[in-house]
Amino acid sequence: MKIAVIGQSLFGQEVYSQLRKEGHEVVGVFTVPDKNGKVDPLGLEAEKDGVPVFKFSRWRAGGQAISDVVAKYQALGAELNVLPFCSQFIPMEVINAPRHGSIIYHPSLLPRHRGASAINWTLIHGDKKGGFTIFWADDGLDTGDILLQKECEILPDDTVSTLYNRFLFPEGIKGMVQAVRLIAEGKAPRLPQPEEGATYEGIQKKETAKKVTFFNSTLNTAGLVPEGEALPIPEAHRPGVVTKGGLVLFGNDNKMLLVKNIQLEDGKMIPASHFFRGEDNTVLELTKAELVTMEAVRTVWKRILPNILEVEDSTDFFKSGAASVDVVRLVEEVKELCDGVELENEDIYMATTFKDFIQLLVRKLRGDDKESECIIDYVEKAVNKLVLQMPHQLFIGGKFVDAEGAKTYDTINPTDGSVICQVSLAQASDVDKAVAAAKDAFENGLWRKISARDRGQLLYRLADLMEEHQEELATIEALDAGAVYTLALKTHVGMSIQTFRYFAGWCDKIQGSTIPINQARPNRNLTLTRKEPIGVCGIIIPWNYPLMMLSWKTAACLAAGNTVVIKPTQVTPLTALKFAELTLKAGIPKGVINILPGSGPLVGQRLSDHPDVRKIGFTGSTEVGKHIMKSCALSNVKKVSLELGGKSPLIIFADCDLNKAVQMGMSSVFFNKGENCIAAGRLFVEDSIHDQFVQKVVEEVRKMKIGNPLDRDTNHGPQNNQAHLQKLIEYCQHGIKEGATLVCGGKQVPRPGFFFEPTVFIDVEDHMFIAKEESFGPVMIISRFASGDVDTVLSRANATEFGLASGVFTRDISKALYISEKLEAGTVFINTYNKTDVAAPFGGFKQSGFGKDLGEAALNEYLRVKTVTFEY
Repeated sequence: MKIAVIGQSLFGQEVYSQLRKEGHEVVGVFTVPDKNGKVDPLGLEAEKDGVPVFKFSRWRAGGQAISDVVAKYQALGAELNVLPFCSQFIPMEVINAPRHGSIIYHPSLLPRHRGASAINWTLIHGDKKGGFTIFWADDGLDTGDILLQKECEILPDDTVSTLYNRFLFPEGIKGMVQAVRLIAEGKAPRLPQPEEGATYEGIQKKETAKKVTFFNSTLNTAGLVPEGEALPIPEAHRPGVVTKGGLVLFGNDNKMLLVKNIQLEDGKMIPASHFFRGEDNTVLELTKAELVTMEAVRTVWKRILPNILEVEDSTDFFKSGAASVDVVRLVEEVKELCDGVELENEDIYMATTFKDFIQLLVRKLRGDDKESECIIDYVEKAVNKLVLQMPHQLFIGGKFVDAEGAKTYDTINPTDGSVICQVSLAQASDVDKAVAAAKDAFENGLWRKISARDRGQLLYRLADLMEEHQEELATIEALDAGAVYTLALKTHVGMSIQTFRYFAGWCDKIQGSTIPINQARPNRNLTLTRKEPIGVCGIIIPWNYPLMMLSWKTAACLAAGNTVVIKPTQVTPLTALKFAELTLKAGIPKGVINILPGSGPLVGQRLSDHPDVRKIGFTGSTEVGKHIMKSCALSNVKKVSLELGGKSPLIIFADCDLNKAVQMGMSSVFFNKGENCIAAGRLFVEDSIHDQFVQKVVEEVRKMKIGNPLDRDTNHGPQNNQAHLQKLIEYCQHGIKEGATLVCGGKQVPRPGFFFEPTVFIDVEDHMFIAKEESFGPVMIISRFASGDVDTVLSRANATEFGLASGVFTRDISKALYISEKLEAGTVFINTYNKTDVAAPFGGFKQSGFGKDLGEAALNEYLRVKTVTFEY
């Protein structure tokens, strides 16, 4: 058929192109005049094809058709008029002229929403179904007979853009082509529109128009708390609220709509969260280098706006003819010019004139566009020749905030039992806020947009800051956890720094693979895998190494590209909160890391149950680990990794280097006051050297200095907390009651604080409680084994449900290799102990859990593998 296409926009262009592909002859295209030198896409495409293009500014004058315009149209001899999207009033002399008449596309299910802004009204009325109609044009407004309709479901979070892009645009093009095909085949129906259910929304007159227009709105408000300044809205159900996330509006059902951006009457776009802020009229004075950048950007504007002779300060990007595609081009060209500056499409709408854009760009390049510096309510203490500044509030969405209901608790110094400070006590609602912040950062934030290499640079920067503050962090560990300062400096903090540096280097080395598969002959296939971040992860850490356990899990989690909610244990929260402050200084985007001190049954449970958390990493007791695993399964089948209890055996053979065995045996038990997940829970000493070994151990124990962990010569500090101290006392009483011989220790040190004597038991038999259960304290459990009986001692060492670590001391390499193969533990130390490294995977067997921390293996705990198959 000979067709005249009357309309505009990309939609009109696509319909035009598809009709030509169908073999129809487009005899003419009628579109709108050029605007500010910009040609409409439909007209531009037709001109390329050599099709006559007409750009009438109007078709009628004084209510009558303009004869010259009608004549030019009639000369084409069109058999059908197709109006895919037309903003002009077309006279009936043109509508009725072709043999087949005219068909029009309308983006609603007629007779609903006749008139303008039909998509908007579909959403405003809360229609469950949307769609489009192609109808035969008549002299009414969208009242003609229906040729074709297609409908779709309106999703809860649909906007005009999502509905249009998801359905109305792609399916509308297909529908127009199908309608023309039906006409050509003589099968096109004419179904009269019913008047029942008809609605009409007219064009809003300028004098009744609202003063603002909303953009980038969402119904996805999970976890959003509408806290902010009230905004009265005439005739609304209740006032809106301007929050830090945007403007919250409430429907009659009290459901919330979050508006991210607002366009004012003068056309200027602002973040909705800035609605009450006065306009910042401060004009930056540019440096010489920034002036050079400005001229380079001016050249970019000239390339994009070829019809503008000179780009001046007042030149408006959109009034000069720029379209949405030009926004993308401007963003990408400026990002390339300015070495990856953080620039988004929305920024262009916020600063439409050249002067405003340059000011915005320079602020970004200087880092001045960031939110105002986070206000931190420090607790200050003069300790260890330092003035400690310790955050004590929850850390959510890049800010330190009080817990729901301003709930707090006392964190205690185990050295003397005094209160260090009050710390915010997270509630279930705080978990929801933190998860929402992490989810938004993962799905919409900068974290997913920056390159893996840039992500690594941020983690390197964080490690550098931790190193700069290592004395402060080690002092807080000593104060809050009772860690001996020198050990905290080397291990608690030192290994944390190493961990972040190690995983920072992994960020840009996470990669999939290509896999040869059977070809779908005669075609071919390509299969590849992608390693992708999981999403929001929950990390629950113990109290023995507060910062190091946080680092072991969090560094791998972030390197993989996830966001995280961390629950430090309630009794040692302060280094985690200091770490939060350092993440701000490092430039980690807000919401990527969130930290919630609180109780396990409340905060840990809510994290395990939360439907938006996709992974839990936990270090703690086996009992709690089992409960978490069950919660992860019942909630949303979360991925989970568990590092749980241990009763690690250490076998000492008579052919060992005895002095080294004593030294390492001491370390295997008393390192970090015995509060060590891989501590040797039971030593098996060959009978021929047993007594000598015990004698040397007792001599060394008596040399240990018990005292203030901040004193440089202290070997043994306080236990972490009062409850744990009491458990150790009961543990030793149990051993004595069952008949084990207490050689030394076994009781609380008579001084303030939670100090417990280093303890040694001998004559411990396999059936005894202390032979089977973990003390998690400075208690050495020694059992004999018969000389030369390797297999029996192996059987005794493996007779436990735990399998975290193990060790053996012998000069016989064959024996060492044999035992390392037979021991059922995730780590085996040979002629050493406690030798962990950031590059070596760490994790247990059996009821000591599964999954790995550290090393490349740890990354897999925080990644998912996607398989992609192409056919060509």
